[in-house]
Amino acid sequence: MTRLAAPLLGAAISLTVLSACSTGSTAADTPDTPGAPAASTSAEADAYPVTIEHALGETTIASEPTRVATLGWTDHDHALALGVVPVGATKITWGGNEAGSTAWFDAAVEEAGAEPPTRYDDSDGAPVDEVAELAPDLILATNSGITQAEYDKLSKIAPVVAYPEAPWTTPWQESLDLVGQALGRSAAADELEAETEETIAEAREDNPALEGAELIYGYLTPTDLSTVGVYAPEDPRVSVMHDFGMVDAPAVADAVEPGEFYGTVSAERASDLTSDVFITWVEDAASVDAIAEDELLGRIPAIAQGHWYAETDMPTTMAATNPTPLSIPVIVSDVLPHVVEAIEGR
Repeated sequence: MTRLAAPLLGAAISLTVLSACSTGSTAADTPDTPGAPAASTSAEADAYPVTIEHALGETTIASEPTRVATLGWTDHDHALALGVVPVGATKITWGGNEAGSTAWFDAAVEEAGAEPPTRYDDSDGAPVDEVAELAPDLILATNSGITQAEYDKLSKIAPVVAYPEAPWTTPWQESLDLVGQALGRSAAADELEAETEETIAEAREDNPALEGAELIYGYLTPTDLSTVGVYAPEDPRVSVMHDFGMVDAPAVADAVEPGEFYGTVSAERASDLTSDVFITWVEDAASVDAIAEDELLGRIPAIAQGHWYAETDMPTTMAATNPTPLSIPVIVSDVLPHVVEAIEGR
C-alpha cells in the first residue's frame, strides 16, 4: 500500500477539501502582510459576530477573519478543508515531512492553488512571538496544548479559540465544528462532517471484523520495558477507532484514571491487559521484535497470540494520531487493513 499522498488523492480530495477549495488563491504581497493567502470560500450570511466558549475563556469574533494562524496538529487541516489557507501553522516535528507538513495537507494546498503557510515550532510551548509576526486576526487552537498563560498572551494578538475541555483530546468532529463557527462556515463544516462520516461508515461496512472488537491502544518502547502505556478513550487516536466500530477493552478503564488521557501499567501486570487487538507504534522494525521477545511485554495476551499491530512508519502514525477530514482517508487505506489483520491473527 502506498503510505503518503496516493490514498488521499483518490479519497480525501473528492471527499472534502477540494469541493470547498475549488479555486484556492493567494493575495498579492503587501509591505505588511507578505503572501497573505485568500480564502476560496466565503463566510455564511449572518455568521458574525459569534461568541465561542472554551476551556480557557470565551472568545468573540466580530467579523470574518482574513489571516488565520493555527496551533496544535489538526486546526490547519480543518481550516484548509473549509477553504481557508492559514497564514501560519504548527511545524509537524514528529511524523512530518521535510517541510514540517504532511502529505495530505500539502496535496490539498496544491490542489487549491495556494501557497503553504509559514511553519513555526511549538516544541517548547506556543511560539507567541512567531505567531505575532504574522499579524493574524484569528488564532485556532481547538486541539492544542496551550496553557492559560499562553492563551492570555496570544489573546493580545488576536481572538483565540482554544480546546473545549482538555488539551489534545478534542474529537475531530468537535474541532471541525468549532473551526467552522470561528470561520463563519458552520454549514460547510456540517456538510464536511457528514461526508467524512460516510467514508467512515463505508470503511466499517468493508471491514466487519472491526465491529465490536475490543481494543487497547498503547505505547511500548524497548528503551523502557518496565511499563505499558495505555491511551484513554478520549485520546483522538482511540476515539477515531471507536468511529470505526471498535470498543475499549475492560482493561483500559483500570489503566487510566478518570480525567486523564494516558495511563501506565507495570510490565509485571502485562498478562492482565486482555483485548482482541493491541495497537501501538514504534520507531523501527527492530523494536517490534524486541517487544515481542521481552519476557514481560511478550505476555500481553494480544502480543502473545499474534493479535497486535505496531506501526513503524511515522507519517502513517501521524495520520492515526491526529484524525481530520484530510487524514481519515489515510487511516482507512493505510491503518485499518493492518488492524483487521491483527484482529484476525494474520
